[in-house]
Amino acid sequence: MSDAFTTRVLHIATGSAETVVDLTQDCERFLREAAAGRDGLLNVFVPHATAGIAVLETGAGSDDDLLAALHTLLPADDRWQHRHGSPGHGRDHVLPALVPPHATLPVVGGSLELGTWQSVCLVDTNRDNPQRQVRLSFLG
Repeated sequence: MSDAFTTRVLHIATGSAETVVDLTQDCERFLREAAAGRDGLLNVFVPHATAGIAVLETGAGSDDDLLAALHTLLPADDRWQHRHGSPGHGRDHVLPALVPPHATLPVVGGSLELGTWQSVCLVDTNRDNPQRQVRLSFLG
C-alpha cells in the first residue's frame, strides 16, 4: 500500500453563502483506496480558523437547522471584538469552539462506520472565504 493513499486534501468551493457541505461520499471514495478493507480511523480536518466538521443528518432539514441554531448562538452583528471582513465576521472565528475543525471516525473492513442517518459535513459560516481545504487521513 502506497503512502500516497493515506492522506488526501479535498478542495471544496463553499461560495459566498453559509453552508453545510456533505463530505460523506468523498470520505468513502478515499477509504476505498486508503483503507483497502482494513480497520482503523479516519480523521477529517479543516485547516481554517472559521470552519468546522460536524457529523449530522442531512437532507431532512437538519443542516439548515444547524445554520439557524448557529445564527441564534452566534449572531452576525457588531458585538464581536474580531472585526475585519464582512459584518459579524467575528462569529466565524468562534464557530470552531462549537463545531470543531476535526472529527475522528471508525473504519471497519474499509468502510466508514456511521449511524443510519449520519453524514460527515463541512460547516462554513464565513462568506468571505469561498474556497476550503479538508484533509482526510486514514490510520490503519
